[in-house]
Amino acid sequence: MPKAVKCILLFAAVIPVAVASHAAEIVKLKPMVSLYADAKGEGLKTPEGIGCDDKSRLVVADTGNGRLLEYTYNGETWTPGPAINLPQLPYPIRVQLNTRGEIYALDGKLRKIARLGPKGNFQRYVEGSGASAPHVPRSFKIDTSDNILILDILTENVLVLEPSGKVIKEIPFPKEYGFISDLAVDAVGNVFLVDSVKKVVYSAPENSKEFSLLTEKLEEDLDFPVSITTDDSGRIYLVDQNGGGIVILGRDGSYQGRQLKMGWKEGFLRYPSQICINKKGEVFIADRENSRIQVFSIAK
Repeated sequence: MPKAVKCILLFAAVIPVAVASHAAEIVKLKPMVSLYADAKGEGLKTPEGIGCDDKSRLVVADTGNGRLLEYTYNGETWTPGPAINLPQLPYPIRVQLNTRGEIYALDGKLRKIARLGPKGNFQRYVEGSGASAPHVPRSFKIDTSDNILILDILTENVLVLEPSGKVIKEIPFPKEYGFISDLAVDAVGNVFLVDSVKKVVYSAPENSKEFSLLTEKLEEDLDFPVSITTDDSGRIYLVDQNGGGIVILGRDGSYQGRQLKMGWKEGFLRYPSQICINKKGEVFIADRENSRIQVFSIAK
């Protein structure tokens, strides 16, 4: 039996999406398939993190089971790889892949970012040498040059590190922010922050030393956003954890619509966490409380 069929796959029909009346849709998220289990049939448990690349590779932080899982996805089926269980990573919550295939994962209990080899072997923790003070990461992202951007909730800065781990610069959080939960960096180096309490997005252009407000308050469209990313066209995607949906913004912060709803059925979300989008237009969402990973395609 092919490995791919060992995963529990469920192809979903296109479902209606919730769209606010004050803006027209630019893109839609079309449900494709869901993943519930590893190669041995063991179910996922409250997965919080997900990292993807443009070669159909996917790494999942299977948080409740204290491990990482790797898959490849060809548009129809998953092919699972072996589970990655490491004592240095007991509770993974965020995952990223760099251009060399290395895996970076943030541990939610240790509050450390582990750097792993392409095959999942532990190399070292990301220390951030040269930082002005000790840091506590809440989230992180990796840009197209393999620089590491860390959301540091202790010093209230975004730390930008070279691939070697040396700090290049520190960008302070905006003044009078509410609660910064995640950051994103686009293909040209613009950095974005999402404020879960104030329900706004801040931006800092490449080489900027400060953040400024990018959006107006999105109170009618977001309950509690916890994750942010961009696609290859520069659109911004916000994961609304408490509202079970995805809000899409233009690169200028303009509202372009809300997708999906709270629920258990395929194509619905329950307290989703991280989101990842590759250049193929495949959208991977860690659907935490449904203990699954869902895949959507971007349709215009």
